[in-house]
Amino acid sequence: MRKEPRDWAFLFLLAFTANVFFRPQDQIPGLDALHLAEMCAIAGLTALILGRLSRNLPFTRMTPELVGVFALGLLMLALAPFSIWVGGAIALFKDVYFKDMLIFLLMVNVLTSPKRIERLTWLLVFALGYIGFRAVLDYVRGANLIENGRVNGAVSGIFGNPNDLALNMVVGIPLALFFAVRPGRTRRRLFGLMAALFMLGAVVASQSRGGALGLVAMVIVFIAFAIRKRPELVFRSALVAMLALPLVPTNYWQRLASITDDSKDQTGSREARKHLLRESRQALLENPLTGVGAGQFKNWNPEGRLEPWRESHDVFLQVGSELGIGGLALFLYLVARAGRSVAATRAQVRRMRLASAPAGVRRKWRAAQPVPTVGREDLEFFDAHSAAMAASLAGWLVSALFASVAYNWTFYYLLALAAAPHGVLMDQMSAASRSLPRFAQPRFEAAQG
Repeated sequence: MRKEPRDWAFLFLLAFTANVFFRPQDQIPGLDALHLAEMCAIAGLTALILGRLSRNLPFTRMTPELVGVFALGLLMLALAPFSIWVGGAIALFKDVYFKDMLIFLLMVNVLTSPKRIERLTWLLVFALGYIGFRAVLDYVRGANLIENGRVNGAVSGIFGNPNDLALNMVVGIPLALFFAVRPGRTRRRLFGLMAALFMLGAVVASQSRGGALGLVAMVIVFIAFAIRKRPELVFRSALVAMLALPLVPTNYWQRLASITDDSKDQTGSREARKHLLRESRQALLENPLTGVGAGQFKNWNPEGRLEPWRESHDVFLQVGSELGIGGLALFLYLVARAGRSVAATRAQVRRMRLASAPAGVRRKWRAAQPVPTVGREDLEFFDAHSAAMAASLAGWLVSALFASVAYNWTFYYLLALAAAPHGVLMDQMSAASRSLPRFAQPRFEAAQG
């Protein structure tokens, strides 16, 4: 990966991300008044727009994901007048989702190379590893615990409760392992492994049932990819995991048992979740076109509601109940785009490898057709990163079935990191195709469909 010129928009994106995930304002009194995250976002967008206009480019690239994110935001505003609390719906858009939109726009435009994608991924791993370490440390010390010993996030925001903490840790583990198993400096690989272990410890310390199910889904997908390339690593990891099982606290197994056994649920949260799912469906059925307003399900209190003032605890029912079937369709589209982008990246990498294989292996390829390629290092990056993203998305999807996280930063970072590599790969292949003989270029374009 070649060295790139300094891009202030990208640097401000990194600064914004550090503020969002490390949340220094939670630790340093008075820092919150400076609004550092907002300042970094504004500076990054300003640098982006000025830089693109100076090159006679439109102020932003247009991608299907960006259109979907903005369409969902515009729908929030359009439905606000029909909300049960207009001011609350507008406040959620202004204080939360509008920032999602702006940062996603920034990511779409600055994640233009493998190096940049890797740097943002590394920053996320560093931040999530730190939060995981803090959670494990708090659990060992008996600090920051709720509900019979469940650890809270060491900072607020998207780590503010055990379930959200677990979801973010599940998402981060494959990204940490992405650095741990790739060739490179020993210190970086060791840090990736330690970060993954701390995140795993935080999932256990949170005692989140949704996080545990997401962890299982993530591990299955990760193994499906890893066993093809590093089978010895998978078997060694499985052996270590089995040896470590006796170290898992007993109360963790007891809480997981409550997934299928009501009698093991000491807090009544399992029954409460059933009520919330039923009430979320009721809100959607009663307000199929408009929903009850962005962020307003907790304020929707019809007669007979059993769990008032609580979130939906299912990401899709959250969106459906609050933004109606239109909002649900848009959110499902964004989730599908994330998965499709990862699948498209992996398919393209596979085609390129087949194209460079011996003739006997390329039975389905036209032997005389030149195929543009990217560097081997970049190709390995796209392969490994897409596998990690597939596992992260699987973990997020299952965990999010038990959490109200539709407007949180996590999904929009995952969406950007899933979509950007495919765009970068296709740009590199397009550039490489221009070096092919003219007669071969149309045949290449047709092959790509």
